[in-house]
Parts: sequence; C-alpha cells; structure tokens
Amino acid sequence: MANHASAAKRARQSERRRLHNRYYAKTTRNAIRALRNTTDKSQAEAMLPKVYSMIDKLAKINVIHDNKAANLKSGLAVYINKL
Repeated sequence: MANHASAAKRARQSERRRLHNRYYAKTTRNAIRALRNTTDKSQAEAMLPKVYSMIDKLAKINVIHDNKAANLKSGLAVYINKL
C-alpha cells in the first residue's frame, strides 16, 4: 500500500495507463492478425497504412520498442510482397 499521497496518485495513474496501453496494444495485434489472415493482395495493401500507423503510435508512446515496431512493419511488408 502507498505510504504517501503522491505514491497513491502514481499508482492510480499507472493503472489507468496500463489499461490504456493494453487496449491499444491488443487492438493493434488484432489488426496485424487480420492483415496476416488476408489472402487478397489489394485488400491487404489497403489495410497496410492503417496498421503501420497503429504500430508507429505504439512505438511513439513507448508501449513497444522502436526496433520491434520496425521488425513488425518489415514482416508485414514481406508478407504483402509475397502475396
């Protein structure tokens, strides 16, 4: 339990941010999964900018590391080029 008011506030903020980050990370993972399950190249190319944007936003707010974001984007590009 927090011993100071500032520590209690910090705990509340951390919990709110954790839930917020979890929601956006899960939403992005679902979008990536949907993109990878797509077999139509034109549909996948249409989805790609939105998914890239989601990945970049996660990296920007440090939910995922910049290198992980780059690796995800690279993998998606390779997948779409193989279609």
